[in-house]
Amino acid sequence: MDHFINLTLNGLALGAAYSALALSLVLIYQATRLVNFAQPAFALLSVYAAFAVTQITGSYWLGFGAALITGMTAGAAAERFIVRPIARVSPLNGVIVTLGMLLVVQGAVGMIWGNEQHGFGYAFSYVGRFSPADIFAVSAVAGVALLLFLLYRFTAIGLRMRAAAHHPEAARLSGVRVGLMLTAGWAIASFIGALAGMLAAPPFLYPNVFDIVFVFGITAAVVGGLDNPFGAILGGMLIGLGGSWVSGYLGPELATLSALVIVVVVLSVRPDGILSRPTARKV
Repeated sequence: MDHFINLTLNGLALGAAYSALALSLVLIYQATRLVNFAQPAFALLSVYAAFAVTQITGSYWLGFGAALITGMTAGAAAERFIVRPIARVSPLNGVIVTLGMLLVVQGAVGMIWGNEQHGFGYAFSYVGRFSPADIFAVSAVAGVALLLFLLYRFTAIGLRMRAAAHHPEAARLSGVRVGLMLTAGWAIASFIGALAGMLAAPPFLYPNVFDIVFVFGITAAVVGGLDNPFGAILGGMLIGLGGSWVSGYLGPELATLSALVIVVVVLSVRPDGILSRPTARKV
């Protein structure tokens, strides 16, 4: 029983990082109907910025703040100057350019910092059944989810962002600066993606560190429903728990397979994701 409890608590901590990355993907998909393959690139750049600042200042928390600012700035700049002009022509072009940004950033990071692993300490201990690091990860994601809910439901800017995402033409006629709201949405999503990177990256950094995390993150988004932020969190927790249980009882080499099984089972029952509402298709 103790083994099961330990695996469950570990799965919740893993699921927190997957949930944060899935949440960042869902926010951008809601606003632009675009799967942002550059999200792990923003997270990677953010974590390396944190690594550099920590090396210079000796303060993990200054590095943590630098990571969040870097992610937010990179996401806003990418939407405004790269994705928006190209996605206007075709949504597929937007997907391709985000994939290209991922490859470019990974290559640039490798040229600047090298392809070898860099040790990156953490502010909290990983020791214990539910370590301080695990508590921080789960609490951070829960706090972000609560703040997002309050932003979108109870603030004027949240209302404008929802209007710009779902009814851009009507919002524009009502005086909403749709382009600015979309940029703000990308900034918020990339801020959350940077948080996911900081939760998932330690103790070692290298240019491809987020490849498997991104696989689990996008899987979580699909399982929960690409139209529902809370579905992203639920999907991340399911993927984290499933991977932890399979790894603990059947071996770590089968952890990735567990994500595939969860996707197949969930989408067989709920093709649009657990918390998504099916939409009628015009023919």
